[in-house]
Amino acid sequence: MFCKAKGRGPRLRAESLGSGLRARLPLLLLLAVPLAAADPARVDIGRFTGGDLSGWERKSFRGETEYALRVENGVRALCARSRDAGSGMFRELEVDLQATPWIHWSWKVDTGLHAGDERTRAGDDYPARVYVVFSGGAAFWRTRALNYVGSSREPEGAVWPNAFTANARMVAVRSGTEGAGQWQRERRDVLADYRRIFGEDPGTVDAVAVMTDTDNGGGSAAACYGDIWFAAGA
Repeated sequence: MFCKAKGRGPRLRAESLGSGLRARLPLLLLLAVPLAAADPARVDIGRFTGGDLSGWERKSFRGETEYALRVENGVRALCARSRDAGSGMFRELEVDLQATPWIHWSWKVDTGLHAGDERTRAGDDYPARVYVVFSGGAAFWRTRALNYVGSSREPEGAVWPNAFTANARMVAVRSGTEGAGQWQRERRDVLADYRRIFGEDPGTVDAVAVMTDTDNGGGSAAACYGDIWFAAGA
């Protein structure tokens, strides 16, 4: 469930990334790639500062967002530029949220959007997103996703259903243009967010994805993503 949910199937269990990557990455995650983590209190997902894209794959919904590793403000990162396009990068894996419930990442939004209503399909574009996709077990239709976004108009802390699927929720961790062009560090207690938003314990994490997209409303956006990892604490 990447989330621009346009596809169905047990692969990503496609309903929440897509929904969850806008509901668009949704059917993508078929095989979980176990991570051999040396430190049980930390699970590395994206090691972009080391120039490592191992395990990351591309998912296109409409057109192609450009993704490339490069140095931005002294930091090597995965940088994205979207022009009327929507595609993301995802990594399949399993993460035990009981052991490592906190996700950490950094991002830098260079070009934002003058978005319409982000709660509608026409306005479902974001300069930066980080998706966490959860397994529905045998009930693949229950696959869900949390989409942490930099919102153009929703206030920080706002939560709303994804415009493409009811199985994904959008969470605004940044709002407006404050901090544009600067690296911002983020951290979220994914286990607590899931319980608060869905009212129950989650299944295992199946995948993590990032996406910069402008395919619904047109326009352009640019952002960079730093390392992403899960940890036992904040």
